[in-house]
Amino acid sequence: MRKLVVIITFSLLSIQLTEAQQPKKLNSVEIHEAIKKLNFLGSVLYVAAHPDDENTRLISYMSNEIKARTAYLSLTRGDGGQNLIGPEIRELLGVIRTQELLAARDTDGGEQMFTRANDFGYSKHPDETLAIWDKKEVLSDVVWAIRKFQPDVIINRFNHRTPGSTHGHHTSSAMLSVEAFDMVSDKNVYPDQLKYVDTWQPKRLFFNTSWWFYGSREKFEKADKSKFLEFDTGVYYPGLGLSNTEIASLSRSQHKSQGFGSTGTRGTQTEYIELIKGDLPKDKTNIFDGIDTSWNRIKGGKAIGDILYEVEKSFDFRNPAASVSQLVKAYQLIQQLENKHWKTVKSKEIKDIIAAASGLYLEAAASEPYSTKNNGLTVQIEAINRSNIPIRLQSIEIPAIGIAENASITLEINNGKNYELKGKIAPEAKYTSPYWLNKKGTLGMYNVSDQLLIGTPETKHQTEAIFNIEIKGILIPFIKDVIYKTNDPVKGEVYKPFEIIPAISASIEDKVIIYANGPSKEIPVILKAGEPNLKGTIALKHPKGWQVTPENIDFSLAAKGEEKIVLFTLTAPQTQSEGYISPEINIKGKTYSDEVINIDYDHIPFQTVIFPSETKVVRLDIKKKGQNIGYIQGAGDAVPESLRQIGYEVTMIDPETISKNTLQSFDAIVVGIRAYNTVEALKFKQKHLLDYVNNGGNLIVQYNTNRRLKVEDNLGPYPLKLSRDRVTDENAPVTLLANDHPVLNTPNKITNKDFDGWVQERGLYFPNEWSKEYVPILASNDKKEPEKKGGLLVAKYGEGYYIYTGLSFFREFPAGVSGAYRLFANMLSLGK
Repeated sequence: MRKLVVIITFSLLSIQLTEAQQPKKLNSVEIHEAIKKLNFLGSVLYVAAHPDDENTRLISYMSNEIKARTAYLSLTRGDGGQNLIGPEIRELLGVIRTQELLAARDTDGGEQMFTRANDFGYSKHPDETLAIWDKKEVLSDVVWAIRKFQPDVIINRFNHRTPGSTHGHHTSSAMLSVEAFDMVSDKNVYPDQLKYVDTWQPKRLFFNTSWWFYGSREKFEKADKSKFLEFDTGVYYPGLGLSNTEIASLSRSQHKSQGFGSTGTRGTQTEYIELIKGDLPKDKTNIFDGIDTSWNRIKGGKAIGDILYEVEKSFDFRNPAASVSQLVKAYQLIQQLENKHWKTVKSKEIKDIIAAASGLYLEAAASEPYSTKNNGLTVQIEAINRSNIPIRLQSIEIPAIGIAENASITLEINNGKNYELKGKIAPEAKYTSPYWLNKKGTLGMYNVSDQLLIGTPETKHQTEAIFNIEIKGILIPFIKDVIYKTNDPVKGEVYKPFEIIPAISASIEDKVIIYANGPSKEIPVILKAGEPNLKGTIALKHPKGWQVTPENIDFSLAAKGEEKIVLFTLTAPQTQSEGYISPEINIKGKTYSDEVINIDYDHIPFQTVIFPSETKVVRLDIKKKGQNIGYIQGAGDAVPESLRQIGYEVTMIDPETISKNTLQSFDAIVVGIRAYNTVEALKFKQKHLLDYVNNGGNLIVQYNTNRRLKVEDNLGPYPLKLSRDRVTDENAPVTLLANDHPVLNTPNKITNKDFDGWVQERGLYFPNEWSKEYVPILASNDKKEPEKKGGLLVAKYGEGYYIYTGLSFFREFPAGVSGAYRLFANMLSLGK
C-alpha cells in the first residue's frame, strides 16, 4: 500500500537563494512531481524581449500545475539595461542577466532560450528595432527556437498589433513570433536549419493580455473576451508549502541586477491569454484541449506510458527506490523511440529521476579551479549509491583530458567510492567564455555562426565526466560537468565551474583613461599567470601620434596565479585625440593579448569571460573650476571614477550623514542615477540639499524614473515633473537653446561637436513640465517626434544653482565620450 509522507520543503527553490552552483538533490515529493512531468508530453513556449519581461506566474503555472515542458524565449540577454548590484554593463551585464534568467527558470521549473539579438537600449518603434537587429536573422532564430523546442502552444508577452505604443523590442518580439508561427512548417523557409531539426507547426498562439494593455480595468471589463482563456495561477502546492504565486515571486526575485525583488502573494490570481492564431480550445479551461499530451502521442509510446503511469500511481514516498526497476525498463524503451525530439527530452528527464530515486550521487571535482591547454589535471571522483538497488560503476570517461577508466566497481549501499584520476587538457581545447562574445558583433546582433549554438543559454562546458552506470543490467550514461569546490568558513561548501583559461592574461584596470591634466600618465598593466614558470616580454600597442616608453618590458612569473604589475609611460599628443591601447605578450614566439574577467555573485554561478584586453585613451581639451566634489550614490554608476579621471577629488557621501554642516565644504554635489528612486534616506535629507544650494552650493541631479520617487513634491527647489520622455537615438541632432548661458560657455565652449560619438541614447526620463525658474539648455528629439527640452535644466536658487539632467552621462563616461566630460565640467563649474 502506498504511504504518503507529508513533506514541506523549499529545497527545489532554495538552491538559488543559497549557493547557486550546488547540485540539485531532490526529495520524494520533488521526485514524484518530476514523474508527473515525465508523463506529460506537451510544450509551451513563452516569448518576450528581455530578461524580466517574462510572466513568472504563468511560466510556473504551466510547468508546475499543468506539468508542461515550458520555456522562455528571451530575444535578448538584457545587455542594454542597468546594473544595480555592481559595475558591469553592456556585454558583462548580459552575462549576469543570462545567469539570472537561468536561476529564475531553475526556480519556476522552466527552460531558457535566446536569439542573437543584442539589447542596444530603449527603442520607440519596431521599425527601428528590426533595422538594428537585422530582422531576417532574428526571425531565423525565432523559427529555429520553435523548430528546436517544438511547442504545442506559444504565448507572447506583448501585443503585436500596437507598434509604437511601448518599447520597440517588446512589440518586435511579438511581431516576430506571429510571423514565425506561419513559417516554421515550411521546409523552404530557412532550409539550412533542417539539417538539425524538423519542420514543426504549433497548434495555437496566444497573447498574454491584461487590463494594463487596455489602459484601465474598466475598459478591460468591457472587452470582448470570446477568444480569451483564463487561469487561476494562485494555486497552492501542499507538497512544497508554497502557492504558485510565491514560486513566481521567488523566480522574479532572481533578477537582482535589475532590482526586481518581489514579495510573495497568496490567493487567487487570474491570468488571461487571447487567441491570436490557431484553433480555440473547445474546453477553455484546458490550453491543450485537442492535443494528445500522453505517451500515446508518439509511436512506441504506449508501452512506455503503461509503465510510467503505474510508477506515478504507486510511487512510495518512503522508498522512491522501489520505482527504479520500472523506471529503468521505461528508459530502455525510450532509447528505442523513432521520435528523436521526445527521445532526447524524455531520456534526460528519466535519467535525472532514476538518479534521484536511487540516491545515486556522482561528482567529478578538479583539484584546481582553472588550468590551461596542455597541462595536467587531477580529478577527484565520488560515487555513492544510497539505495538497496544493485548498481555498478562500469567506467568513467572525461574526453577533454583523455581519461577513459574501466572502473567496474559495485556501489555498495551507502558506501561511497572516492578516488582520483589524472589527465591532460587537450592542446585544441577552447577557453571557457560565453560563446556569443567570442566574435565581434554589431550594435544589434551577436556574431554566432554555429547553428547548434544559436539560442543556447550558455556555453557547454568542455570538461565533462561521463559515468557509465549499470542498473538492472542496463547501461545508462550520466554526464556531469567537472567542477571545483572548496569550503568557505562562512558559506560552507562552495561550487565553481572548472575553467580553461589562457597561459597568461593581461589587463588594464581602467577601461577609459582621460588625459586632462598633463601629457603623460603611467599605465599599470596587470599580468596574471595561468600556469607556472612563464618568461617573456610585453609591449603596449598604442594609437598613432601617441608615444610609449619603454618599448617593451621583460617579465617572469614563477607560480600559477601569480600577478605582477608592469608600468609603461604613455604620452598623449598635444591636440585632442583618442584611440585604444592594448598589451601584447610574447612567450617563446606565441602572442597573448586577452584578459580574464571574473564575475562573482552569490546568486549566480561564477562566470569567466575572456576578452581582448584594450583600454580607450582620450586626450581631452578640458578646463574646470572647483575641485572638491561630493557624490551621493544611487542605483550604481561609474561617474565618480570618471570625475576623478579628469582631476576632481570625489568624496562619497553617506546619505544618512547629510546635515546642514556636512555639505558646505563641497564645490558641488552630484546625485547618482535613480538615487531618488532607491535611497530612502533622501526623503528626509532633501531639505538639507536644497538649503546647500540656497546658500551658494551647486547641486547636480542625474536622471530618476517618474515612479516611486522618494521626493515627488520637492525634487527641485521649484516645481518640476518627470515624464517618460527620452531620446533614444544617440545621433539625434541637438539644438543649443541657451547659447549665452554659462553652462555652455564656462570654462569650456560647448558646441554641437561635443555631442558626436555618444552611445546608446541621448538621455531618458526627461522632465516635461517645469516652472519658469528653470532654464532649458538644449533640445533634441527622435525622428518624427516633437522637440524635447527637458534633458538639461538649470535654475538659480538663492546663491547657488540646481541642475537636473536626464542626459545619459552614466553611459557616456565609461565610453570615453569627450563632449560629455566637457559639458559635465561646465555643470560642476557653475557659480565658480
